[in-house]
Amino acid sequence: MKAILKLEELMLFNFSVILFERLPFEWWWFLLLLLVPDISMLGYMFSKKIGAYSYNIFHHRGLAIFIYLFGGFLGMPVLQLIGIMLFAHIAMDRTFGYGLKYTKGFKYTHLGEIGGSNG
Repeated sequence: MKAILKLEELMLFNFSVILFERLPFEWWWFLLLLLVPDISMLGYMFSKKIGAYSYNIFHHRGLAIFIYLFGGFLGMPVLQLIGIMLFAHIAMDRTFGYGLKYTKGFKYTHLGEIGGSNG
């Protein structure tokens, strides 16, 4: 992955920190919840296809934004927290080159092959 894309994802991660700061939660919640979306990898215990689909649902930026905005519309900080944590996790993952998964295996992503020479 190119350096400029990693920088963009890092800035999106920083944006999620700013949004989190505006919510009524202690900072330890951010640290505690940051890796929770990776529970979606349990789908790989059943098959590559189920694993890819479950991973991609929990790593879809559009879903994160929708949950955050829906929480804002309803005045529910917990939903906003869920959206922010998904957004932050996605940005962190993509900073490290982990993209949305193809069904042929975990290491095959829209950003290239994990462990391959994709930049």
